[in-house]
Amino acid sequence: MSNHRHPGNEQGANSPNSSSAAGPNYFESFSSMSTLASAAHAQGRPQQQNHSIHTHHDHSAAGFSDLDSALYNVLADSNAGANPYGEYDESAGIDGGHVGGPDGGYVTAQPGNVFTWSYEQHGLPDMLSNFHGLPDQQHNAIRVEQARNGAGAGAPGGLTSSGFNAGQGTTKMDGQVSLGPQSHIMKSLRAGRKTPHQATESSDVSSLPPPSQRSQSKASTPLETERPSKANTLSSTRTVPDRSSMRSRSDFRPKTSIPTDMAPEDYARQCILAAYSSRLNPFALHPEEYELLRNHISQLQVTSYLNIRNGILRLWTRNPLVSVTREEASGCAKDYRWFDAADVAYEWLVRKGYINFGCLEVPDTTGTLAKVRAKRKTIVVIGAGMAGLGCARQLQGLFAQFGERFTAKGEEVPKVVVLEGRGRIGGRVYSHPLRTQSPENLPTGLRCTADMGAQIITGFDSGNPLSIVIRGQLALHYHPIRDNSILYDSDGSIIDKERDGLLENLFNDILDRASVYRHKVSQPQTIEGDRELIEIGRDPSGEGGKVIAMVQNPNDSVLQIGGTAEGSTRNGDTEMVPAGLDKLTGKAHIVPGSSSKAPATTQAVALGWPLREGVSPSRTLDLDMVVESLEHPTLGAVMDEALRQYQGIVDLTPRDMRLLNWHYANLEYANAANLHDLSLGGWDQDIGNEFEGEHAEIIGGYLQVPRGIWRCPTRLDVRKQCVVKRISYAPGDAPGGAESVSGKAVIDCDNGMTVEADAVVVTLPLGVLKEKSVSFEPALPGWKVGPIERLGFGTLNKVVLVYEKPFWDEGRDVFGLLRRSEAGESLNQDDYTARRGRLYLFWNCIKTSGRPMLVALMAGDAAHQTESDSDDDLVAEATAVLGRMFAHTNVPEPSEVIITRWGKDRFTRGSYSYVGSQARPDDYDLMAKPVGNLYFAGEATCGTHPATVHGAYLSGLRAASEVLESMLGPIRVPSPLVPPKPRLDSATYPSLSGKRKADDSAVRRLRDLKEARLESHEAEIKSALLEKLGERPTKPGRGAANPFLLYQKDHWVICKNKCDEARRKTTGNPDAKASRNEVRAALGQMWRDAPDEVKRPYLEETASNKEANSASQETFKKHVDEWDKAAEAFRAEYHEKNPSKPSEEEVALAEEAQQERETTKRARKLGGYVEDSDSSYGV
Repeated sequence: MSNHRHPGNEQGANSPNSSSAAGPNYFESFSSMSTLASAAHAQGRPQQQNHSIHTHHDHSAAGFSDLDSALYNVLADSNAGANPYGEYDESAGIDGGHVGGPDGGYVTAQPGNVFTWSYEQHGLPDMLSNFHGLPDQQHNAIRVEQARNGAGAGAPGGLTSSGFNAGQGTTKMDGQVSLGPQSHIMKSLRAGRKTPHQATESSDVSSLPPPSQRSQSKASTPLETERPSKANTLSSTRTVPDRSSMRSRSDFRPKTSIPTDMAPEDYARQCILAAYSSRLNPFALHPEEYELLRNHISQLQVTSYLNIRNGILRLWTRNPLVSVTREEASGCAKDYRWFDAADVAYEWLVRKGYINFGCLEVPDTTGTLAKVRAKRKTIVVIGAGMAGLGCARQLQGLFAQFGERFTAKGEEVPKVVVLEGRGRIGGRVYSHPLRTQSPENLPTGLRCTADMGAQIITGFDSGNPLSIVIRGQLALHYHPIRDNSILYDSDGSIIDKERDGLLENLFNDILDRASVYRHKVSQPQTIEGDRELIEIGRDPSGEGGKVIAMVQNPNDSVLQIGGTAEGSTRNGDTEMVPAGLDKLTGKAHIVPGSSSKAPATTQAVALGWPLREGVSPSRTLDLDMVVESLEHPTLGAVMDEALRQYQGIVDLTPRDMRLLNWHYANLEYANAANLHDLSLGGWDQDIGNEFEGEHAEIIGGYLQVPRGIWRCPTRLDVRKQCVVKRISYAPGDAPGGAESVSGKAVIDCDNGMTVEADAVVVTLPLGVLKEKSVSFEPALPGWKVGPIERLGFGTLNKVVLVYEKPFWDEGRDVFGLLRRSEAGESLNQDDYTARRGRLYLFWNCIKTSGRPMLVALMAGDAAHQTESDSDDDLVAEATAVLGRMFAHTNVPEPSEVIITRWGKDRFTRGSYSYVGSQARPDDYDLMAKPVGNLYFAGEATCGTHPATVHGAYLSGLRAASEVLESMLGPIRVPSPLVPPKPRLDSATYPSLSGKRKADDSAVRRLRDLKEARLESHEAEIKSALLEKLGERPTKPGRGAANPFLLYQKDHWVICKNKCDEARRKTTGNPDAKASRNEVRAALGQMWRDAPDEVKRPYLEETASNKEANSASQETFKKHVDEWDKAAEAFRAEYHEKNPSKPSEEEVALAEEAQQERETTKRARKLGGYVEDSDSSYGV
C-alpha cells in the first residue's frame, strides 16, 4: 500500500557542529544549574515552494504546508560518536548476502554475484524490528521554541516569529514542545545545501544506537498491569494551562487569538486556508458538526461558529509542533457569549483528530486520584501498521487531554497496548535495507533502503494529515517527484508524445463514458454560513432566530445562507466525472461535466482523430447491452466493449493498442486489481477526495513515518511477534452500536499470551479478514461479514533492481514500458490483458535510496503471476526489457534484487482494497462500524481515502475517537449554547428608562435593516474591488533582526537540558524541570560572554536581514499606496454608478421610526426630562 496506492539521492552538506566553548560556567550562578556539555546541533525547517535545504544559519521565515507561516525546528544531537547503524547488526543478521532468522522471509535466490531476496510471507527478524529512521531516546532530544506567527501583541495564539528577547521575560505565548530525552525523535536535523540539479526539502535523520543498548521485544513478555504514578506531573509543553473542567472562564479573554496587526481579510484568508488544509469546508458545517449543533444554533449563528472553528484550525496548522489549548480556542471568539461554542468546536476538533494529533506532546490533564474506584481499563490495538500506530498514538493523546474526566470518575487513564504479529512495525509500510550500505549523497544518518510497499505520497496539500506528521513534526527528508515521465515501446523505441496524448485522450473518453453508470450517492445534510462574511472575517450583526432543526427542510442536503459557497458543495445539475489518470499513481482526476452525451464520432473528431471511411457522423457507442447482460457489471467489461466499438470508428494500430493498454495497466496499479474485477458503479467511489500538490517519496524510506509515530513523543507499548488467533468480544445490540456493551474482550495469541481488554481496535488487513485466520467469538454479524466478502483485496508486486552504476537518465523519476500482447501484433483487446502490467513502470529511486536502483511494478494479472514466477525468470525478463529500452549502453546484471510477493504474506494476503464487482456503496462505511467493544480501522475502512497510507492513518484517528466516546460519552453541548445579549433593566437603571427601545421598535428594526443594506453594499464593493484590483498586498515576512534570537534558537536545547539536569540534582526530583526564565537568563549570559567569532555569523545574518527587511518594506509600502489610491478611486466611481438606495420597506420604516422618536420626546418633555441630542436613536 502506498500513500496513493500500494506499490534520487539528494546531495546535502552537514552543518558545522558547534559545541559550547570552554569558558565561564553559566549555570553556577543558579542553584539549580550546572555546566553545559558539548553537543552537536543544527537547525532545519520545511520550505513551502522550492523545498530547499537550508544552511545552518538560515533563519529566514519559511512556509509550512499550505500556509505562509514559519516553522522552526531546533534539534540536538548529543551522541555524535554512536554507531550509526548499530540497530542493524550485520554480523548477526546477514550471512552470505541474505537476511536470515525465524521471521526473516528472505532467502538467497541464486548464488554468485547477484543477490536476490524474495519477500514473501514473513516480516523481519527481531534484530531488525527496530530498524531505520529515528534514533533511540537515550541519545536525542528535541525542544522547539516556536510562537505561532501572525498575531499581534497580546494574542496568545499568534505572535510574530520573533519570540522573546534576552532578559525581557516571557511573551504572551511561548509554545514549547518537549520530545526528549525520553522521546524517540530525530537524532538531528542537519542543514544542507542545494544541489545544481534538484533541491529537495530535507531534515537529516540519523540511525539508531548500538546493539548493546537496544531493547529486545519478546512475544512472551507479560503486559504491564500498572504504570508509574503520574500524580501531580503535568506536561511542560504549554505555558497556558488546560482548563477543560472549568465552567468559569474569568481569566479567558475574547479575541486574544486573533491578530491585531493584521487586516481582517488577511486573517479570514488564513482561516479559510487552514480549514481547506484540514479537509473541512470553511463555509459549511461538517455533517457531524451539523448533527451536533442543529438543535443549538440558528442559521445566522452558523457563520459566527464557522469563524471560530476556522480560527482554531489556523492556530493548529500554523504550528503543529505545539498543541492548541482551550484558552487559545476561546480566544478565537469575538464575544464572551461564544465561549461555550468555542469550547464545543475545540472539543469536536480534538476528538475527531483535526487538531492536536500526530507526534507531539499534549498537555496531560490527569489529576491525582484520592481513591481508585475501578480497575484501570486497557485498550488493545491489533496491528502496528499506520492505522494501528496512528490509533494508539491518538488514544494516548486523547486520554491525556481528557484525563481529568477519568479522574473525576475515580478511574485511572486507560493504558494502550499494540499487538503486532511480525517482528517489526509498519505493516505494509516497510523499507528494506539494501545489502550494500554505501549511500551516495544521502543526508547523514540515513540508510539505503527499498520500499517494499508504500512508496508515494500523493500530494501534501488540501488536508493530507501526513503533511502535518512528515513536514510539520518529524521534518523528514522527501524528494518531490517531477512529472517528466517517458514511455518506451516494447521494442525500446520512444513513444511520440503527440501520439501518446491522442491515445490518452481516447482512453479518458472511454473512462468518461463508463462513469455514466456510477452509483449516485446522496449527500449528507449540512448547512452553510454566509460566505461573504466569512471571507472578510466578520460575524453577522443580528441575533439569529429559530435553531436550524426548526427551519431546515429535511429533504435539503445543504441549506445556504448569504452568498453561494462556490465549490463548497456539489451542484446537483453538474456531474463530476473522471478526466484521465495521474501517470505517477494511476489515480483518476475529476472535473465537472461529461463528454458521454456527445456522439462518439463528434468526440473523436474533437480529440483529433480522423474517422474511418464510411462512418456516420452521428454514430455513438452503445454500452447498455453489455451492462444489462451482466449480473454484476465490471469496469473492465464496459471499457473493453467501448474500445471495440471505437475500433469501428477510428483506425487503431497494434502500437495504439499497446499504448491504450499501458493506461489500462496504470489504472490496475491504482486499484491493485484487474479491471474486470472492479465494480462498474463504484470503482472510483472515493473520487473527488484527492489531495493536491506534488507527489513525493521519503528519502531513506517510508518506514520513518510509522517509526516516528511509534516513538514520538514517547514510545508506544508495542508487543511484536504476537500473532492473534482468536478475539472474544462483547457484542452490542445494534449494527455499529456500542452503547449497551458490557463485559471484557479477550485476545488469544499463538504464543500462548492471553490479553484482556475493555476495547479492541482491529486493524487487520482486509486480506487477513477474508482468509479468516483470526476467529471472532461470537462470530461477526452478517452486516459486518457482508462487506468483508464483497470488497476486494488486490495485489501489487515490485521487482527491485540495484546496480553499481546507473545506465538510465538520473534526472527522470519514472519511465514506462509498453508490453506486447500474447499474440504479438494484435488488435484484439483480450490478447493484452495478461501481460500489460508486467514491468510496465519503472521508478528511478537513486535520489531516495542512495544507490542506483530501479523499482519495476507488476500490476493487474502480472502481480499474481509474480507470486509463482521464479526469481531467475523475473530478473532475466527485467534485464532483457531494460536492454531494449537502453540499447545505447550495456545493461549489466543487477548486483542485488528484491522481489515482493504480498499475496503470500500471511500478515496481509495482498496489498490494498478495491471496490469489487458485488460491492455496495456503503460497504466501506459498514467496514468502519464497531461491533460491541470491537472497533475497526485500516485503509479498507476509510471510504474517502481507501488503499492509501493517509487513509489508514485517518481511520486510526476515527477509531480512537469512537473508543473515547464509548468511555466518556458524546460531546456535551450547553443549552443555550449562545446566551442572548444582556440587556439593562429599566427597573435597575431608571435613568435609562425610555432610551432602551424594545426589540420590535421601529427604530431598532430600521437600524438593523439599514446595517444589513450597508453591509451587503460594502460586500458588493469589496467583491468588485477584488475582481478589479486583486488582493491588497500583504505585509511581507521579516527576517530575524535580533542576533540573540538566532543564537538562542541554536543553543536552547543544550541549555535547557543542562538546566533540567541541574534542577533534578538540586531538588532530588527526577521529573523536575528548570523554569523558562532560568534558561533564558543562562542563555543571555552565554551570549554576553561568547567570543566575537561565535557572535559574528549571527551579527552578519541580522545585518543582512535588516537590509532585506528595509528593501521589502519599501516595496510593500509602494505597492500598498498604489493599491489604496486605486481602490479609493474605484470606490468613488462605484458609489457614483451603484449607489446604495434604501428599499421601500426601509423608507416606510424610517417614517414610522421618526414618529416613534417624536412620541418619545413629547413624553420626556411632559415628564420634565429633555434630551439634548437624539443621536442614540439615529440610524
